[in-house]
Amino acid sequence: MAVDTVAPAAVDLGPATALSCRECGHRVPLGPVFACEECFGPLEVAYDLPGDPAALRARIEAGPANIWRYAPLLPVPADVADKPNTNPGFTRLIQADHLAAELGVDAGNLYVKDDSGNPTHSFKDRVVAIAVEAARAFGFTTLSCSSTGNLAGAVGAAAARAGLRSCVFIPYDLEQGKVLMAAVYGGEVVGIEGTYDDVNRFCSELIGDEIGEGWGFTNVNLRPYYAEGSKTLAYEICEQLGWRLPDNLVIPVASGSQLTKIDKGLKELIALGLVEDRPYKIFGAQAEGCSPVSRAYKDGHDVVRPVRPDTIAKSLAIGNPADGPYVLDIARRTGGAVEDVNDEQVVDAIKLLARTEGVFAETAGGVTFGVLKKLVADGRISPSETTVALNTGDGLKTLDAVAPTTGVSATIKPSLDAFRAAGLA
Repeated sequence: MAVDTVAPAAVDLGPATALSCRECGHRVPLGPVFACEECFGPLEVAYDLPGDPAALRARIEAGPANIWRYAPLLPVPADVADKPNTNPGFTRLIQADHLAAELGVDAGNLYVKDDSGNPTHSFKDRVVAIAVEAARAFGFTTLSCSSTGNLAGAVGAAAARAGLRSCVFIPYDLEQGKVLMAAVYGGEVVGIEGTYDDVNRFCSELIGDEIGEGWGFTNVNLRPYYAEGSKTLAYEICEQLGWRLPDNLVIPVASGSQLTKIDKGLKELIALGLVEDRPYKIFGAQAEGCSPVSRAYKDGHDVVRPVRPDTIAKSLAIGNPADGPYVLDIARRTGGAVEDVNDEQVVDAIKLLARTEGVFAETAGGVTFGVLKKLVADGRISPSETTVALNTGDGLKTLDAVAPTTGVSATIKPSLDAFRAAGLA
């Protein structure tokens, strides 16, 4: 599982002390490995975290307005803020009262965590920023990934900023906007004839070959570190709510890693004494055309059966989600659910969010807010509870989804009479 590197003898990744298997608890030293040698379970970062809640909260609040304010809780060196990075995070949390009114939620209880404000306009900037620090620590010279689009752009930008080479791999039929955004940063962009799961398998083969020596794959051999970036969404949401847990979170599910790490972040905040320990519910959102986790949840299964994706929400089109079983566990443990919506509902939800709150979401956001609408309508989310739904990317990346039903209201002559005749006065 490891790749030969020129990693220094002592790895400085701040409070990170080891990698621990999520299944059996076996520990190994920090390194570019992602699967347990004992049981092949996924490895996660283990920490020696601060013990004084008041001092930690003060340190966080005095930190920079990006994810590095949470450096004491992340696998990064203490001087991370001084290094060239894209510095994502601390995106806006919008109180969405207009959307709440449309959905039947009480005013002041619905929020949009809008991660489209990150440097490459998706939450992937968070995870890649952490992966870059691990790549530096392990002596990698090339940053890479398998991607459904957003990650490719985030890797290209972060590598350019850090002075690393980048080479990313994507399904050949991605939205053109995402392809161009990945390519503009000057690295190699390679289209693979197949689905994301085919791309991911190819990358796993490349890691095991001498060609891949010195390559850091953000979501493969750097995955334990990369995935920790999603915890910062949990940290920010709670801090922006005044250091309190929301009652409900609605989160899109592709691989499922974002949802599982947000749950991990919430549990860490509770354990550290930064928020009051009380119940919260986590809901996963999938597109109907790629909903293996939703199907397993509804059928009462623990095994997530792979599917072949067929949806406009290409950034969520992972037919064999690695963290799918953990998403099921979290949804059931917290009293949440995993739900799905069809492509028409995705587009409707994109327009609803844009019309009510001025937030233009990509198709993944359409999935999330389509599922939110469904959950409120059938009573699984109470109007009187605090709910946060995630917008993970910018709608400018997926214009094709709304183009057929969106455009100019009218084309007229430059006169007031023409304006009146068009019925727009």
